[in-house]
Parts: sequence; structure tokens; C-alpha cells
Amino acid sequence: MNEKILIVDDDANICELLRIYLSKEGYVPVIVNDGMAAVESVTTVKPALILLDIMLPKLDGWQVCRKIRQTSDVPIIMLSAKGETFDKILGLELGADDYIVKPFETKEVVARIKAVLRRTVAPAAESPKEVSFDNLSISITNYEMKVRGVHVDAPPKELELLFHLASNPNRVFTRDQLLDEVWGFDYYGDSRTVDVHIKRLREKLEGVSDKWELKTVWSVGYKFETK
Repeated sequence: MNEKILIVDDDANICELLRIYLSKEGYVPVIVNDGMAAVESVTTVKPALILLDIMLPKLDGWQVCRKIRQTSDVPIIMLSAKGETFDKILGLELGADDYIVKPFETKEVVARIKAVLRRTVAPAAESPKEVSFDNLSISITNYEMKVRGVHVDAPPKELELLFHLASNPNRVFTRDQLLDEVWGFDYYGDSRTVDVHIKRLREKLEGVSDKWELKTVWSVGYKFETK
């Protein structure tokens, strides 16, 4: 396996516990203890995934996540004692792929790491997958979205969600269906995750075309509507 997992936490006990469990699972844990070191390590370590605490010296987890998302789509799982809905939604809006509340079971963290990596790493041997509409193309092979022919950065999960909806134009999906079909049955989050990702996609696609739209079907879910 040998995938590097960057652990960002200033609690030595938590870091050591995660190091032991991740090593047993075949991962290569790399530990840093402050926010500045975390941002720098994205380039130097090139981790497959980041476990990011929120309460950190120098830069807090929110700031770290925001800075990383300016240059990288590396999967991020936030770890925090802050369990309020607002904090979870904020983490997702900043670009986190998952959010785990402390205290946690280490086995659950490992399970979520595997789940996030499964859904964010594109299989190399798959045939090309691409859909195109007016002023929009989405490729799930190389995880690329182009708007009016220009590449637009988007995290893997946003691309997968848009691709899934656009591959089934005019079909309505409930939030639970999207969680099952895009995030996977082993996802631990809730349906508001879908709402956050749809909101971010709409911000990127606003005014791009009058021939299609990401449409909310009230009390049901969402669809990619073509006109």
C-alpha cells in the first residue's frame, strides 16, 4: 500500500495512537503538530490523505483547510472535539471530505480513510468517462471539469456528484440515493453533505448556460435538467 497519511494534531497521544493503527494497516503515517507545518507538508510529503485537527498552533484547521484547497485536492478528514452541526457544515464548505468528532474509535478512523480513498482515487484501468453539454464537459477519467473550454478546479467529490447527475439528465435523485451512489454505502455523513456540494457546484457553474441547470426538486432532491 505505502500510501502516506499526514496526521496533523498537537496531541501526542492521539498522534501515536493513529500512527500505530495506520502502520498496521499498511499506511505510512507522517506527523506534524501545527498548522504551518501542515500546509508546507502537502508539497513536501505529498500525502494520499490528511487527518486534520481543528485546534492547532500557528494556523487552525479551518485556515489550513482553506489554504490547502487553494492549491490541492488531496482528501481531507477533519478531526475535532467540535461536534456542532455548524462546525461540520463549515468543514465541508471549506473543502473537507469527511468530519470525525472526538473522541473517536481508531478503527472508525481507519474505515473512513479507506472509504474516502476509495471514492477519491480514480481506477487507472477504467475506460474514458466523459459527458458534455453546452459550455460544460466533465471527465471522470482524469477528474477534470471544463467550463467554456477552460479548466475549473473542483474537489473529486464535486466532480463525481456532477458527473453522476449529468450522466442521468432529467432524472431526480434523492439525497440518500446520491449518498449511496456517489459517496458509497459506507459513508458516515448525513444528507446535508449533498446540499453543501451542490451549493459549491452552483457557484462554479452560475450563468454558464441557459440550456441546462442543477435544479432542486423541493422535498425530493436534485436533478441535472436539460432544456
